Amino acid sequence: MNPKYWMISNRSEPKRVRIGSRGNNLLGEKIAQDLSYWVAEKGPLDKMSAWQKASYRDFKKALMEQANSFPLISDLADHDVQKHVTLFVHGYNNTWASAARRYEKLCADLFLSKKNLGVCVLFTWPSNGRRTSYYPDRADARRSAIHLSEVLNNLYDYLLMKQNEVDEERRCRAKTSIIAHSMGSYVLQEALNLTWQHNNQPMLVSLINQLVLVAADVDNDLFKSGESVDLSLGDAMAQLTYRITSLYTGRDQILGMSAGFKHFGKRRLGRSGIDRRYDVPDNVWDIDCSELIAKNEKNIHSAYFETETVINLMEKILRGVDRHELLRQGTVHRDNEPILAISHLTAIPPLST
Repeated sequence: MNPKYWMISNRSEPKRVRIGSRGNNLLGEKIAQDLSYWVAEKGPLDKMSAWQKASYRDFKKALMEQANSFPLISDLADHDVQKHVTLFVHGYNNTWASAARRYEKLCADLFLSKKNLGVCVLFTWPSNGRRTSYYPDRADARRSAIHLSEVLNNLYDYLLMKQNEVDEERRCRAKTSIIAHSMGSYVLQEALNLTWQHNNQPMLVSLINQLVLVAADVDNDLFKSGESVDLSLGDAMAQLTYRITSLYTGRDQILGMSAGFKHFGKRRLGRSGIDRRYDVPDNVWDIDCSELIAKNEKNIHSAYFETETVINLMEKILRGVDRHELLRQGTVHRDNEPILAISHLTAIPPLST
């Protein structure tokens, strides 16, 4: 088994799908009792007939074999070319088919293109896919966090084993990273907190190398504990991640509506950026992407994945390009307000040719 595409899901399954068989119906909008694992060699990925169900054992074995086939980077100066195993967590109001299409495009843009970042795995959870279903989706997101935490716990155990390898040839050959969109960021924050608790709240353990929060539907004061440890949700994310980058724009009307639905006016991280009244952990920063997205774009909330300049920015972030280097390259610039440090940057569109 040498698949190009990988999927983990807690959605209800089509009836009578056996291990090794291909599904004929779509994954459902209800939460299943157990996770299911799927692989595909080619698209279109929004057709279940493209996917073959696998056992957890076979899925894990095939993914490990692919990661172990990546080049071994022994020179730390070359860390930016190291391959990734990236988990993509989609957001609110995504049917399974729409989530699969977004995942397929993300793979084409970052993992199967010349950028060739490595392997991307879709985690798809049962967002109801209806505009009137915000509250049911949020409830599903909380329940789905338990299943996502199961995935992260397995990853945590595997990485600890790899870090203790004496044989250099058997050491880990891939970075782990996560891209979470919209309410998928909420699923992730809850899941990481469960994983942190499950592993006795270790300090400064890099389970995730790069975490990219795209239009995150979470409170923008999530990281207000700063460098202190208060065992909060933001604390769990900061402790388990080497670097967290939030991509946001004030033009996102969907997140404006989200803030009005709950929390009595608390702003969304993906619309307002980090709450600047607080210090934040040094490994957390945000980038205003307003200038990268077309002025006439109607679907701002999802336009990050449709905009080449944002995709190119994501590549640099995932490769671990330093904030100062992004400033030097002119990819981003520091905001004019003197109170803001390098944790608050604005993306700069490329010059037209």
